[in-house]
Amino acid sequence: MGTDHDMNRPLDEAQPEGAQPEGARPLDGITVIDLSRVLAGPLCGQMLADHGADVIKVEPPNGDDTRTWGPPFLPDGSGAYFSGLNRSKHNVSLDLRTDAGIEVLETLLADADVLVENFKAGTLAKWGLTDDVIAERYPRLVHCRITGFGTDGPLGGAPGYDAVLQAYGALMSVNGEAAGPPTRVGVPIVDMMTGYLSFSGILLALRERDRSGRGQLVDATLLDSAIAMLHPHSANLLNGGTEPVRMGSAHSNVAPYDVYDVADGQFFLAVGNDRQFRSFAGLIGLPELADDPRFLTNADRVQNYPELKEILADKLKALDRETLGKDLLSLGVPGGPVHLVSQALDDPQVRHRGMVIEDGDYRGIGNPVKLGRTPAGFRWAPRAKGADTRAVLERHGFDEERIERLTETGAAITADTADD
Repeated sequence: MGTDHDMNRPLDEAQPEGAQPEGARPLDGITVIDLSRVLAGPLCGQMLADHGADVIKVEPPNGDDTRTWGPPFLPDGSGAYFSGLNRSKHNVSLDLRTDAGIEVLETLLADADVLVENFKAGTLAKWGLTDDVIAERYPRLVHCRITGFGTDGPLGGAPGYDAVLQAYGALMSVNGEAAGPPTRVGVPIVDMMTGYLSFSGILLALRERDRSGRGQLVDATLLDSAIAMLHPHSANLLNGGTEPVRMGSAHSNVAPYDVYDVADGQFFLAVGNDRQFRSFAGLIGLPELADDPRFLTNADRVQNYPELKEILADKLKALDRETLGKDLLSLGVPGGPVHLVSQALDDPQVRHRGMVIEDGDYRGIGNPVKLGRTPAGFRWAPRAKGADTRAVLERHGFDEERIERLTETGAAITADTADD
């Protein structure tokens, strides 16, 4: 499967300077139809595209909601939110509420390896594409379905949103200060984790297809992702522990593992074992702490953490965070300054790892999955809605007359008709 064209460039543009040749990435030759919108699905699609897959993003006539999420907005009017999740994809705009739009989609699926979608449960079935129909009509297709709670069970079919699942899945209950209310994690962590897990599931299904020749359903839910992230609280509770409580930045099983005020900001200390604690105590000029019966072992330190925190807070407040971080790391003791987003994105090690992409007018975050011989890479910036509709349809056998009929009826939207 897979369409026959150079997948390292937009369909209507020359290959960018420095682009890797076809076949250089692990997913070259894999075609993905990305019907998803907002975050989890688009992130999954972008991960696949970074690693070489030919991803065709299909947007509705009014576009992905995140095109309007801002400010800030990019010069083309799209929200920065959208830009961060949709690079290196071809863009087709179809009205799937029409029979003609569904016919186009079915043509695309016939030549695809992967379908990624996060429609409300039952939407594809309403359009005649039930799970059984997809499996029978496209036997090699890997179908990644992303939902909030799944499609069956007591909450099957219920809509899901990141913050709601942070609450429902108990992440909020363990996040925040002890005396404060449950707090949402400051990034859409459930959506993002679901995107990464969907990416992994698709790769597993493609690998299994190499043996069986058959595709299968990758059933990803926000609920499963939220519950999977409850470690170590879930492990503690399931094995005789009590209901977890909020501890701010502290850890239920390890001490000292917390944020501290220092002379020039804040510093996170993560002492993971007794050897590290002895090294740390010596470095800050309190070697006697390592032999104090209250703090002799990690279990002792967890039990007596309020007393330990008071001692450390008084000592650390006079220290410089950058110097402290370097000195601790030289001793093999984890710790580091608490950075602002701007500081993290400008950090030399972050830049060295290629986690900030700056290419022409594009600014984005790099792919965290690093392969030594066939690395992921930036291919092109997010495309305008419908920018590749005409080219994709032509490559799938649609003649000019049929394309004109689709655009005239509004079943397909091209770049020149997107705002009509």
